Amino acid sequence: MYTTKLNDFTYLIDLKTAGYESFIAAYVLKEDKVAVVETGPTSSIPNLLAGLQEIGVQNEAVNYVMVSHIHMDHAGGAGTLLQKLPNAKLLLHKRGASHMVNPEKLWVYSRMALHEIVDLYGSIQPVPENRIIIPEDGMVINLGEHVKLQVIETLGHASHHQSFYEKESRTLFLGDAGGIYLPKLDTIIPTTPPPLHLEMKLNSLEKLIKLEPKLLCYTHFGHASSAISRLQAYVKQLKLWAKIVSESTDRGDDFEAIYAKIMEQDSSMKKAEEFIKKHIMLRQSVVLQSVQGFIQYFKKNP
Repeated sequence: MYTTKLNDFTYLIDLKTAGYESFIAAYVLKEDKVAVVETGPTSSIPNLLAGLQEIGVQNEAVNYVMVSHIHMDHAGGAGTLLQKLPNAKLLLHKRGASHMVNPEKLWVYSRMALHEIVDLYGSIQPVPENRIIIPEDGMVINLGEHVKLQVIETLGHASHHQSFYEKESRTLFLGDAGGIYLPKLDTIIPTTPPPLHLEMKLNSLEKLIKLEPKLLCYTHFGHASSAISRLQAYVKQLKLWAKIVSESTDRGDDFEAIYAKIMEQDSSMKKAEEFIKKHIMLRQSVVLQSVQGFIQYFKKNP
């Protein structure tokens, strides 16, 4: 089984990327029309398609594929997925569109950032330009009487990041705007790879808090209630990291010293420390990149 029903219209699909459960999720919303939110990387597409079959959605019935941003773990499989969904259009931020049409540079950047992990994710197939929708901030995608998805521009994690808000159920699909949720530990760890845009990220979080969501749906990973308090806690966590890294870079501390201070002072990271050590995908592609994002930010903005 790949799917979990969240409400009458919304399903979570555990993509089980490279065999790792509870790491990357896609979401399906269906009423009169059907939308898939996030694709995961190319290697996850067979599992995504199997999830659609589990909930009775035929490939021809999918109208929209919506991605938060073009990083491989969120959109790397979009080109491959669209080959299987003949009636679907890909909705993504305008700054990411050209890289999905011609993913050569995206592949090179991904290889530089993720090293051998890209081999677990698989190659990036191009998306035909005529199958792309570029939304404006605030645009609403109507899937039926009860399901309407609003596009929310949430820059910061990337310069091409957007989230999606389902108004009636007050469900927020975060992408990477709200960090990484570890459901077994009920804790959040930051996702702040370089180049980090800290002010943009904090502004985006305030924007999401003002929506007053009830349910958060994390791409990494799963759903969580107490939405506003979780977003507020993430703001505090990012500010704590900023304080630690700013003071450490002023002193000239190296990466290992900064990482140790974060583990010492951030209770959420401390809680997740053993889990992170055992999860190579999480450690290499998220945690180490996130610390590096803060370090580079404060070296540029002392």
